[in-house]
Amino acid sequence: MNQKIIEILQEGENERVEFKASFNDEVIVSLCAFANAKGGTVYVGVEDNGKVKGVTLSKESISQWINEIKTKTIPVLIPDIEVLEIDTLTIVSLHTQEYPVKPVSSRGKYYKRIKNSNHQLLVSEVADMHINSLNKSWDSYPNTRRNLDDISIEKVNNCIEKIKNRGITIQEAPLTFLQKYDLIRDDKLTNAAFLLFKSEKTIDTTIELGRFQDLITIKDTSRSQSDVLTQVEEVMDFVKKHIFVSLLLTGEAENKQVWQYPIEAIREIVLNMIVHREYRSNSDSVVKIFDNKIEFYNPGKLPDGITIEDLIQNNYKSTPRNILIAECFKNMGLIEKYGSGFGRILDYFKKANLPLPDFRMVGDGFQVTIYSNENINENDTENIAEYVSEKPIVKYIEKPTEKPTEKPTEKPTEKLSKNQQKIIQLLIQNQKITSNEIALNIGIRADSVRDNLLKLKSLGKIKRIGPDKGGYWEVVK
Repeated sequence: MNQKIIEILQEGENERVEFKASFNDEVIVSLCAFANAKGGTVYVGVEDNGKVKGVTLSKESISQWINEIKTKTIPVLIPDIEVLEIDTLTIVSLHTQEYPVKPVSSRGKYYKRIKNSNHQLLVSEVADMHINSLNKSWDSYPNTRRNLDDISIEKVNNCIEKIKNRGITIQEAPLTFLQKYDLIRDDKLTNAAFLLFKSEKTIDTTIELGRFQDLITIKDTSRSQSDVLTQVEEVMDFVKKHIFVSLLLTGEAENKQVWQYPIEAIREIVLNMIVHREYRSNSDSVVKIFDNKIEFYNPGKLPDGITIEDLIQNNYKSTPRNILIAECFKNMGLIEKYGSGFGRILDYFKKANLPLPDFRMVGDGFQVTIYSNENINENDTENIAEYVSEKPIVKYIEKPTEKPTEKPTEKPTEKLSKNQQKIIQLLIQNQKITSNEIALNIGIRADSVRDNLLKLKSLGKIKRIGPDKGGYWEVVK
């Protein structure tokens, strides 16, 4: 046993092991963090570097520790405790398993173990953890602000017809259908039912759409605030309006129409945005179309345990953020099955001989950027060069007419640096983003970010609304 403990101490702290020189409140915080993750053990009497310091115990020490842990945790944690001897020194291991109904708090604060440290959870993360531990999703809960008068029965009937057309037998009336598919629970409309069938446009589903000449010059804008089913086509229509369509001369009776990007891949991206969006976020979904790339930003981080590398390698188990919305989309044939969308997106781009999309976390959201061949530069090709080849010979016969809704803004008299352009782009996505978050996103020092913000302010590109704490930056159009 001692040899096994020695090996653990030599390996150091990790996602399931923590060292503490003495028993204190930090030990209890670590136990809560372990309980909210995959479980773990705190070794008391061990310094951060793994050196055994030892602790002195009285007859009452262990019982006092247990009582202190019980009184400072909700729900109550009672860890397994074992007293160990290492080279005549006493250490104590406190082990807790993953708690079944999360989260567990210490003095009203919630923590989770990530790698070798404890991270305090945001309010939204606390809510997500509780919902997930009950095997539910936010969209399955009753919407206390809405009722049946806020949804369109015609839209419900259209959904039923599309499901029927796929060979699924549905004989129920619309109200019974909603109850059968858990879209109404206890005679109350769920969040999913409202988002799927709402009769009026609302800010709950806002998707901002823009056609950009450059990072700050907007040529055309639109905004989608419809129900999530209607939004799929609204977003697709705006994208198609602003990308090239060409004719591939095959020499056969019918020539082939080719889009600047694989339309099937764009549809998959849009479907993923809408189905997996964090609808409780204050941020909107954003689609930005440039000459040679399109950016799709969506509020909501990747689920715990799934990395961007997992997405690229198609090595993950799908965990829909909105289970009922995802199930409705699946029944209607809009998505084929959970967890296969990203693999198909990559395949579409490989077959089109285009650079692979770029997936990345941006603030509290997820962004997908797709490229056409003309956009390749030495910064973009590091990881995608092997997938780029010569484009097929095509004859461009049409480019959608782009009539700006308003006169494009004049270009600045002083050219902005690349970092300043990136800062403006981040501020458009999130007005309340901090200097540190901007620094992490573009890879510069926080003080350099502040200098650039002051420069942009002096140029009239941005202005500060409110105080330093609690205020935000507004991009001047």
